[in-house]
Amino acid sequence: MAKKTLMGEFTKGIVKENPVLCLVLGTCPALAVTTAASNAIGMGVAATAVLLCSNVAISLLRRVIPSTVRIPVYITLIAAFVTVVQMLVKAFAPAIDESLGIFLPLIVVNCIILGRAEMFASKNRVLPSALDALGMGVGFTAALLLMGMIRELFGAGTLFGFSVMPSFYTPITVFVLPAGGFFVFGLLIALANKLQGGYRGRDFSCEACPLKSACTKKETEDACRD
Repeated sequence: MAKKTLMGEFTKGIVKENPVLCLVLGTCPALAVTTAASNAIGMGVAATAVLLCSNVAISLLRRVIPSTVRIPVYITLIAAFVTVVQMLVKAFAPAIDESLGIFLPLIVVNCIILGRAEMFASKNRVLPSALDALGMGVGFTAALLLMGMIRELFGAGTLFGFSVMPSFYTPITVFVLPAGGFFVFGLLIALANKLQGGYRGRDFSCEACPLKSACTKKETEDACRD
């Protein structure tokens, strides 16, 4: 595969197909753990590690996994990697483990990870699959970090736990509440859309959809027969 194409597989997940801000996947952890920037980085790095390992493993095994049981196999592999990551976080970053709580093991059912396994890793070689995972992981982490920084800055007057706002600043508590998460999430989605030229003139046909590879006519017919 050409170097330019490989670079495209990596960069697409950062802005053009950002899993959180463009594909609107993984919104549960994006809204729940971004009350602080450090939590956002912890979740992003953990999810990226699982995504990379699962994409590589599924790509290597794509020719031997029967299509009829591929989803259970994918989930089993993902769960194994999540367990390893969770144990490492518990051992080396207990504060992050405590902050993320139940959302760390829930990476198993993160739509981004299962979606990339089904859409990309199961159809491509190891290197493109690894780059796809890294790009999507960077995009996921960047989106969470941006949300976390905005919510922590305005909601607590701090960044990464350090006070950065003037002494007279009164924290806007709503930013660290669920309502503030939805507000910041909406603003960032609008910003991501603006960076891509807005809705006017954009192609919303099936051919332009970033998920078209997982939604072919043949696969739809197979699913209906099953």
